[in-house]
Amino acid sequence: MDPDSVPGEIPTKATPLRSRKRQIIGGGLAIAVVAGTFLFVLPRIADYRDVWGVVKTLTWLELLALVAVTLANLVTYAPPWQAALPGLRFRQAFVVTQASTASTYVAPGGFAPGMAVSALMLRAWGFSGRPVALAVTVTGVWNQLVIFGFPVIALGLLTAEGETHPLLRTMALVGAAVFGGVVVGGVVGFWSAPLARKIGDLAARLVSWLKRRIRRKPVGWGGESFVRFRHETIGLLRKRWHVITLATLAGHVSVFCVLLMSMRVLDVPAAEVTWVEAFAAWSIIRVLGSLPLTPGGLGIVELGLTSLLVGFGGGQAEVVAAVLVYRFLTIVPTLVLGLAAAATWRRHHPSAANG
Repeated sequence: MDPDSVPGEIPTKATPLRSRKRQIIGGGLAIAVVAGTFLFVLPRIADYRDVWGVVKTLTWLELLALVAVTLANLVTYAPPWQAALPGLRFRQAFVVTQASTASTYVAPGGFAPGMAVSALMLRAWGFSGRPVALAVTVTGVWNQLVIFGFPVIALGLLTAEGETHPLLRTMALVGAAVFGGVVVGGVVGFWSAPLARKIGDLAARLVSWLKRRIRRKPVGWGGESFVRFRHETIGLLRKRWHVITLATLAGHVSVFCVLLMSMRVLDVPAAEVTWVEAFAAWSIIRVLGSLPLTPGGLGIVELGLTSLLVGFGGGQAEVVAAVLVYRFLTIVPTLVLGLAAAATWRRHHPSAANG
């Protein structure tokens, strides 16, 4: 008998079959989007021969500048996790973040695979469950707040320059709504222990009901678990919210610096696309790319970012070259390091983990 089956109900294969069918359809759509972008749409914007001609003009000094911003970006992966999980050293945090980020490039589901990989590695290293869950939650929420908050900042900067952009305005409204909703939800959920207990009990009943619909056992947590989580979260944020915030901001800004450097060395000057316009385009795409449509936003980011930068005035071949170099530098190094980290992560056991 299936240990996850619900007493009194006959297990069926309908749910696994439906899930497998959805996965196949989702995978097919993702492949279609990626193939369509790189094989049909981008070549219509700029011929790849012209793009390669732009890339070949890079000097050694420009290549070194690209390497420098890429290394700076990689270094910023670890500090948010070090701040969110006391006792985690830079080397271990770097291994975790490279492996988890690499998983988002090879598996569908947005940030979910990365969060699962992070939790698995940290638990195996000896960090206890609640601190790991807290670190995963806090870093995940802070990343989402930054992603949805940047369009609001970009809209303000673009407006100050006397420009406007309808899509950016929409993304800014969405971002402001999400940002406000998370903040209000956090305040309500953590306002008091009795309220947290009620919310936790309600959430547990709702999730258990959903799990029963798919023939799974109810959850083993409830209101008291939420109260403990509230207490630990308040304790962490009271001491480290500013460090977590600054480290998260630095990580995201360093990604933008890779894009901006790619644009400047590949002949997309400020006279065509200012850094504010580049930031606005990047902010929009960060929101769209966070949607779990394709692994790592492949296809969606390249097409969207190219269209926006060309719309702001960038040359077609130069913009395509800059976007492709930017994506190469923000994906391939992490993918290589992440695969290496996944193969060797057990060797990086912290000398002092939380027991």
